[in-house]
Amino acid sequence: MLHLSSSVKYYLYQSPADMRKGFNSLSGIVTSQMQHSAISADIFIFLNRNRPHIKLLLWEGDGVSIYYKRLEQGTYELPVCNDADTTMPITSQQLQFILQA
Repeated sequence: MLHLSSSVKYYLYQSPADMRKGFNSLSGIVTSQMQHSAISADIFIFLNRNRPHIKLLLWEGDGVSIYYKRLEQGTYELPVCNDADTTMPITSQQLQFILQA
């Protein structure tokens, strides 16, 4: 089970992500497009175009983990953002609301 903490920073990638991407490709997006380090204590969130799939990339001290969830029905609802940035910081509560779709 994934543990969400208010002491961790969460970053939502706002462009649709290819859910076939694995550890290296998602880490590349974090570095090149989100301008963060994939081996930080932060959690990076990716959704596909229609938003029934979500992946979370996180560094656990000794390696990178991916949390992957697919909804059988419906889509994930995202917080509204007016910025044109590719990355949106969100809170642990906002991520919890997203995952409870």
